[in-house]
Amino acid sequence: MELHLYPFELKFRHTFTISRKSKDTQPTLIVELRHDGLSGLGETVDNSYYNMTVPILMDTINRHRDFIENYQLDTPEKFWSDLYPHFSDNMFALCALDLAAWDLYGKKKGLPLYQLWGLDISRNPMTDYTIGIDTIENMVQKLKDFPWPIYKIKLGTKEDIAIMQELRKHTDAVFRVDANCAWGVEETLKNAIALKELGVEFIEQPMPAADVEGMREVYKKSVLPLIADESCILESDVALCHGCFHGINIKLVKCGGITPARRMIAEARQLGMKVMTGSMNESTVGASAVAQLLPYLDYVDMDGPLLLAEDTATGIRMETGRIIYADRPGTGALLK
Repeated sequence: MELHLYPFELKFRHTFTISRKSKDTQPTLIVELRHDGLSGLGETVDNSYYNMTVPILMDTINRHRDFIENYQLDTPEKFWSDLYPHFSDNMFALCALDLAAWDLYGKKKGLPLYQLWGLDISRNPMTDYTIGIDTIENMVQKLKDFPWPIYKIKLGTKEDIAIMQELRKHTDAVFRVDANCAWGVEETLKNAIALKELGVEFIEQPMPAADVEGMREVYKKSVLPLIADESCILESDVALCHGCFHGINIKLVKCGGITPARRMIAEARQLGMKVMTGSMNESTVGASAVAQLLPYLDYVDMDGPLLLAEDTATGIRMETGRIIYADRPGTGALLK
């Protein structure tokens, strides 16, 4: 196989702010695997919370270039298993290679991945659209500028309930809330009561991942469902989230790609937990990979391309929450 790496720095439509930081651009890395005239694309991203930068990601992949380029791809699962010993300390890099392998595999088979897996896309969940932290006035304007059936609202301010009360005045859309670890036990329980009255569907990661005992207490008392994000990174975290959260949000970049994500979904289902797949502000390359998993999911947050002022690729499209697949095999993504 031939390995090609393409770094990008993509601009956001608006400054993107969550409880712990703001940013105006999303550095991302596209990985391409070529074989027999076919090309597979994968993506991973820079993320300061996990100490990942594009140079680190490129260096990690390039250190194993010979192994990758001399590899005879049979199945993506075998590829992931053989790569894992070399990438166990960098799931972000492994994700890009796994997505590229799945895309290439689908193209070799001449089918989209969801068809290869025998999935029915007729009842796919719709994606939400994220409103980042800003002034209340600006958050209302962002909502008005982008009419959508489901909004994910970033919170973690001193005005969280006031924000939600004002947003609710302007739409009947479904609300989801993501506090990105900003709250404590009492704040979470108190906020959940107010948020339920405002029609919020669930709260994502209200408290720091390290506060396991606090999450157990909140899980027992919360009037709203709780979805793990920062608490659910790797496959081994799924079982640890049981009894602390009602569901998990799987990020392909964090867990190492589609291959482990499918196993995490299966384990969560066995535990009776809800399943969501989220975005790390990937371009359409990463979003097109996430889309293949939709029939497995209860919820999805794959609005990365909608938040960007520029994109790297064509592939899936989003129309008022619905995902429209590209009529192409693999993930359907093509670099522009």
